[in-house]
Amino acid sequence: MYFSIWSHLPHRKDDDCNDLIEEFHVPKFPDTCRLHLSQFPLHRRDSDLEVATFAKFCQTQISFSQKSDGMVCNSVEEIDVVGLEALRNHMESKPVWPIGPLLPSFLLRQGNQNKNNGPLVPQSRTGKEFGISPESCIEWLNHQKPSSVLFISFGSQNTISAPKMKELALGLEKSGKYFIWALKPPRGFENISEFESEWLPEGFVERMNITKKGFLVKNWAPQLEILCHRSTGAFLSHCGWNSVFESLSQGVPIIGWPLFAEQPYNSKMLQEEMGICVELARGDETELCSEDVKKVIEQVMDSSKGDEMRNKATVIAEKIGAAMREYTDDAGGHQKGSSIRSIDDFLATITSEKEVV
Repeated sequence: MYFSIWSHLPHRKDDDCNDLIEEFHVPKFPDTCRLHLSQFPLHRRDSDLEVATFAKFCQTQISFSQKSDGMVCNSVEEIDVVGLEALRNHMESKPVWPIGPLLPSFLLRQGNQNKNNGPLVPQSRTGKEFGISPESCIEWLNHQKPSSVLFISFGSQNTISAPKMKELALGLEKSGKYFIWALKPPRGFENISEFESEWLPEGFVERMNITKKGFLVKNWAPQLEILCHRSTGAFLSHCGWNSVFESLSQGVPIIGWPLFAEQPYNSKMLQEEMGICVELARGDETELCSEDVKKVIEQVMDSSKGDEMRNKATVIAEKIGAAMREYTDDAGGHQKGSSIRSIDDFLATITSEKEVV
């Protein structure tokens, strides 16, 4: 989508980049694939000069990409059908190798077996200083019912404004659901290391301590351990690609709140193509009230639609695991998943004495 949008500027009515189209078709994609201006960062739609300058830069880089010998993608053939087809058309006759997912091997090796006992992952794997120990999270999760907990995290580079944070907290409380929330200072306070309780509704932290409904983690939360646990039923996420794969590898559906970069496109794919996501908000300028939060949480955690999303996510998890698996079939033959085959083909191509065309 990035290549298509900046090559064709479909959101502009003319070459002078003056008038904007609110909703538009994405060139080189199926006719049904449409984007809305709200899926663009503000600074990429409001400033004509900046948009024109950035578009020229992107078009140069996109042109260079088409001259390369091939492209390696952190994706999986079976779950990224539309995007990979568009990318292959962009690359014309050049190979595209989906070698994903780039995840810790235990996630793929054990798959949903993790759901039974929530094993711990060595803390040293991330290089991050957790705001709480993985053991504490697992102990709390062990006391909750299967698929009853909502995990909330906006990733390492993302945050929301303080008013949105308060509405999210109130909506969580109204829903009555158990949740784990990785708290970071709100937008505009990113340089402050300590999270202040004033950024949440008055008395919220104290009420969570009493009811034990909310497990608040200031700083880094052990995301992989949480997503692996049987009690985790959904993930409220910024839809960054790494977080998406970590969630899908465990069959956990997503409540989307994309904030910038490619995240709105990821959220769109998860919702429209995969059927495992409901988008709660988009960016930080979207209007949001606590009732919206409550409604979406109940839809994903309680309704038949939520059950359907979990079933679809489980199927996708199986496809992700199979893509990186080698096994012996019933006839005694050695079989490899699609990503393993792509890795083999990529390595064979770059190590071949024959010149790559």
